[in-house]
Amino acid sequence: MDRTQQELREIEATGDLLERALKLAGLVSRVFREAGWDLVVDGGSAVEFYTEGSYMSGDIDFCRWTPAPIPLRRAQDLMAGLGASGGPRSWKVAGLYVDLLGLLENEARTPCRTLASPCGTVTVMPAELALVERVLLAFYPQPNEEARDVAKKLLAVCLSGATPVDWDEVSRLAKLPDFNIEADLELLRQEVARELGPSA
Repeated sequence: MDRTQQELREIEATGDLLERALKLAGLVSRVFREAGWDLVVDGGSAVEFYTEGSYMSGDIDFCRWTPAPIPLRRAQDLMAGLGASGGPRSWKVAGLYVDLLGLLENEARTPCRTLASPCGTVTVMPAELALVERVLLAFYPQPNEEARDVAKKLLAVCLSGATPVDWDEVSRLAKLPDFNIEADLELLRQEVARELGPSA
């Protein structure tokens, strides 16, 4: 049995969903990296990793970091090597859904973060960008309680220091016309800080 098949068996046998997702993200990242494309975990999946499972997205969202597009047939072939079903942009593998989106839209000046997994290194979108995106979803196009709860979970780990962020960069992003949520972010930040108490 080759390394990839052994890792897939180990992933499928992993009971903890966060650990399983991190291992699978590492494996998918490695397979695409070896084929010439770097992937970045984004969206709800990034929040899942940053909050260490306090929020679970239910799938793993990847964007390309490498500018060159991935031909659909090539993506299908790579995912087939992992025993995946579905496609051409969404697959099921090892009991989890993996979505391959487009090129990462990254307005942040801070770097992506890297996480180690037994199956490969996982690159995650900047926490500052993930936070601002989540706050935007909490308030627009209309207030959304579910999205607000997710934003608060990410804010909590950022304020506690469990996920370090550059608050100056968070503020800069929030002021950009793409987001324009400075007041909303500050309101939610104060709310979470009160809930956390002196530890925030």
